[in-house]
Amino acid sequence: MSQARPDPDEARAFLQQYPEVETVDLLIADGNGIVRGKRINDGHLIKAFEGGICLPASVFGLDTRGQTVEQTGLGFETGDADYVCMPVPGTLGRTGWRTGAGAQVFLTMQDAGGAPFFADPRVVLAGILRRFDALRLTPVVALELEFYLLDKERDERGRPQPPCSPVTGQRESSTQVYGMAELDDYTAFMDEVTRIADIQGVPADTAVSEYAPGQYEVNLGHQPDALRAADHALLLKRIIKRAANSLGMEATFMAKPYAEQSGSGTHVHVSLLDEAGNNVFASDDPLSNASMRHAIGGLAAIMGESLALMAPNSNSYRRFQPDNFVPLAPTWGLNNRTVALRIPAGDPAATRVEHRVAGADANPYLVAGAVLAGMHYGLSRKVEPPPPSAGNAAEQAERALPSGWLHAIEALEASEVMREYFGRPFLDIYTACRRFERESFASHVTSLEYEWYLRAV
Repeated sequence: MSQARPDPDEARAFLQQYPEVETVDLLIADGNGIVRGKRINDGHLIKAFEGGICLPASVFGLDTRGQTVEQTGLGFETGDADYVCMPVPGTLGRTGWRTGAGAQVFLTMQDAGGAPFFADPRVVLAGILRRFDALRLTPVVALELEFYLLDKERDERGRPQPPCSPVTGQRESSTQVYGMAELDDYTAFMDEVTRIADIQGVPADTAVSEYAPGQYEVNLGHQPDALRAADHALLLKRIIKRAANSLGMEATFMAKPYAEQSGSGTHVHVSLLDEAGNNVFASDDPLSNASMRHAIGGLAAIMGESLALMAPNSNSYRRFQPDNFVPLAPTWGLNNRTVALRIPAGDPAATRVEHRVAGADANPYLVAGAVLAGMHYGLSRKVEPPPPSAGNAAEQAERALPSGWLHAIEALEASEVMREYFGRPFLDIYTACRRFERESFASHVTSLEYEWYLRAV
């Protein structure tokens, strides 16, 4: 299976239009959703478009700390072999950074035969997207990302803490969901995010104050190309972190940085267009729409099996707590934020599914891939969902999603549906990384264990 070749004329035209660009970042996302790659000078950009650049396949066999997981077979077993990475056509653009590289472009890896490399998350999502061609449907996707702004100084115990308001000088301590004053206090930060996003072509169209001090959400506009929607999510994370750093703060997409505060999620909105451009979910009564029901039926059926893709690390599972607007079961309903699969209220022509399970720490390509795999599975097999929920879904459904990291990994490994859509070779790589990271994490004795048990037992 071949992929579109980049045109060197794209690079030539770009350099001619922006002669001030001197360095270019070549970006590729690993299985953790961490951006890796190389920085080149402008003189090498056309060569990269002509013949690509080399990176080791082991970039897809790393844990969150950047350690190569030898169980993936991508490290010593292959001699840490290089593969060619080609620029993705249409993704070359300016960064808008005040310092550092002036431009950036996404890469995608090829195997030795020139085919898309199976372990590249962008390649995995592209493969899932192609399945919709047979259904003659086009997914329209938008992602919402929650995050925390942090003071660069840690508290007396070395833990993160909210920043001090640039306006009042007081440390954030209150929860003012949708509060305009909280947005006003951080106008400089939001303006910098908007400035950079506009330059990069990232459709960041809405910002809101969320459920905890220093927590915010930025929404991305809907895209008829799920690959670009995931690209935009990855770029938005970089933009938010760079903007925060430039103003003396940090930003984190950690799922649960504070035990006592709400977690940060990635919410995925999806509608489906037919060949005439009509939304097949559009309906005055979405609950009776067969396409909507089947899509939700598929998502509900595979939710537990796909959780390890949406909650990739130990901290991810601290977010799944009762009464935190984080779903614990494959529930669904209309205009209800307590469910896992929400059908938002609004214009019937814009009817869509909002998938509310993933953490902000998850890889956007794999999250989008899992959501689209579930929808395709339900549509192609006409899977009927469980009854919809009204009111507080947490009081109506017992916890059904895996309750911990290991259980989620095991559910993913055992899933025939996930193997069908993601491919066993990819899942073997991904779960090997997750198991290695879990075992490494579990090998540490925490300070709390000393505090509780050292003398008592």
